[in-house]
Amino acid sequence: MRRLWLLFAQTATVGLALWFILSTLKPNWSNQVLNSTHKLNLTSSVSMQEAPINGATTQFSYREAAKRAMPSVVNINTAKGARQANNPLLNDPFLKRFFGDQQSPQTERQSSLGSGVIVSSQGYILTNNHVIEEADEISVSLADGRQANAKVVGTDPETDLAVIKIELDNLPAITLGHSEQAFVGDVVLAIGNPFGVGQTVTMGIVSALGRNDVGINTYENFIQTDAAVNPGNSGGALVDINGNLLGINSAIYSRNGGSLGIGFAIPVSTIKTVMEAIIADGQVVRGWIGVEPQDITPEMAESFNIKEASGAIVAGVVRGGPADKAGIRPGDILTGIEGKSVSNKTEILNIIAQLKPNTKVKFSVLRRTSVSSFDILIGKRPSVKREE
Repeated sequence: MRRLWLLFAQTATVGLALWFILSTLKPNWSNQVLNSTHKLNLTSSVSMQEAPINGATTQFSYREAAKRAMPSVVNINTAKGARQANNPLLNDPFLKRFFGDQQSPQTERQSSLGSGVIVSSQGYILTNNHVIEEADEISVSLADGRQANAKVVGTDPETDLAVIKIELDNLPAITLGHSEQAFVGDVVLAIGNPFGVGQTVTMGIVSALGRNDVGINTYENFIQTDAAVNPGNSGGALVDINGNLLGINSAIYSRNGGSLGIGFAIPVSTIKTVMEAIIADGQVVRGWIGVEPQDITPEMAESFNIKEASGAIVAGVVRGGPADKAGIRPGDILTGIEGKSVSNKTEILNIIAQLKPNTKVKFSVLRRTSVSSFDILIGKRPSVKREE
């Protein structure tokens, strides 16, 4: 018995000595052993529940809508030469000694990022005009990793839309929805490439419909949404909960360049008309009479002694234009077109835009206190370049 006790005491003494040496020379080893022991005890003593890997989930999700629409949204990378003229001072040998042989601004390249939506398996992609405007090179990156150079089919600066085309097979075209059936409060998803970080999906609701006095484009009928839209999202898709296209994200209201929850998308109802015209003719042909209409304010109505402030006052007339030739003068009030009354300048501009050039149309005009009719030969609206 005594012999066994001595053997136990010697073994314990040797073990404690080894532990002391290890903890002194290799303290990390002892900590790892303690942590491992603690983890084992924690795992064995704490009861936890874990969901089955393939089990059904009760969480409501928009994953199917995103999964359906995301392959159709592409990233667009454009490059163009710098616009500033060459500075002759850069060629001065004296300055080169201090600043080096810097590259001429004429040879510098500017690049920018945006988004687009594949609307046809034939390779047609819809985006914003300001995304590809004046670009020398347009590169398109698909969600499946493929890349292709694109050519411009046509642009429409007045709605800020453009159609480009790539040559690839098996393209995932998006399904067009019905923006006229959208209502305030409907859930929408915005898909694009914000800040160049990669394809991103954000969620929000339709905040307003028919925004037409934003001052961004000539022809406006925006869907307003609070889904996060940031720089780089331009040209991306706004889709419904089924993944169908409702609009093309075009602009945001922001004081610092980031999303403030006020984004604007061009609705499908506008997109289809513009896209079909661009693909067919390379441009959108609109009617034009050469006037600058303005909405009638209550002060104007009182000044002109107008009982009902409907229609639009002619603030200016293009000299030699269709309206000028027909006898329209500044101060006249346009109240009707082809016997149909009009209520504001937006309605007037939209109706005139849909009129075919070289056709005569009857306009009702209030001049002073009497209403007269003028037959105006509709002209073709001149091309307009977006302001920088």
